[in-house]
Amino acid sequence: MSRTAFALTFAELVGLTPMKYLTDQRMRQAAKLLKAGESIGAVADRVGYRSEAAFSRKFKQLTGTSPGAFRRGLQAVPAATTV
Repeated sequence: MSRTAFALTFAELVGLTPMKYLTDQRMRQAAKLLKAGESIGAVADRVGYRSEAAFSRKFKQLTGTSPGAFRRGLQAVPAATTV
């Protein structure tokens, strides 16, 4: 199966593109780790980001809050994801 065919079939079955699905899964895992008190750098590494800055930008873009604020409980539920 070609990459294009896979991506189209995946999106049809799951409702998300493969990359969007992967990003959502990473952010769900990140939210759990942040709630458990893990450091932002450790969370970034564990969910597959090469840098804390890249992780922080994407987390804030998707949730509307920074990872640090989320970890401190300043926002209980991320805005853009179902964590």
